[in-house]
Amino acid sequence: MPKMKTHRGAAKRFKKTGSGKLKRAHGFTSHLFGNKSQKQKRKLRKSAIVHSGDFKRIRSMLTYKK
Repeated sequence: MPKMKTHRGAAKRFKKTGSGKLKRAHGFTSHLFGNKSQKQKRKLRKSAIVHSGDFKRIRSMLTYKK
């Protein structure tokens, strides 16, 4: 059976943390900032951890990601 391929779109969007969790960026950060509060914009800058319900699905796309 051939090797699985890493999903390149997912590889660009997720990073693995030291403890094995997956880090992701927030959405809603490219435009229309006039409507968003300063607090919301500040919180969107930080990265977030992938939710446990999505973790298994995303991990399978990142087969060989270190």
